[in-house]
Amino acid sequence: MSHPNPPDDELRQILVDAKTIAMVGASENPEKPSHRIMKQLLEAGYRVIPVNPKETAVLGQKAVAALADIREPVDIVDVFRRSEDTPPIADEAAKLGAKTLWLQLGVTNDDAAARAEAKGLTVIMDKCIGATHHALGIAPKR
Repeated sequence: MSHPNPPDDELRQILVDAKTIAMVGASENPEKPSHRIMKQLLEAGYRVIPVNPKETAVLGQKAVAALADIREPVDIVDVFRRSEDTPPIADEAAKLGAKTLWLQLGVTNDDAAARAEAKGLTVIMDKCIGATHHALGIAPKR
């Protein structure tokens, strides 16, 4: 991975400012990391939109099949997909008007990062949004 992630102070500001997170690859299966992280983000007060064509709802939130189906502002697109699947997700995140593309732990793609950054998005790769939120001690959005 040749793409550097932003420093902690910038990560903190991204998470403090964000209200809505679209989670690509969200799953209703409690065994999946996306399920646990979505639960954590909901409990922290974020609006989380699950994006998965195989789900109708995740943790009580209505799922959409694709980012293009979202009809509200999104601050962060959080991605639980294979690295090779991320370039078109980066394009869709930019079309959606998201401010940040966040690729979860183990997910990296320099092409996706370059595409997103070319459209003005901040890119975070190979970093868990839930663990980062916890590590930075961000208070719940109540």
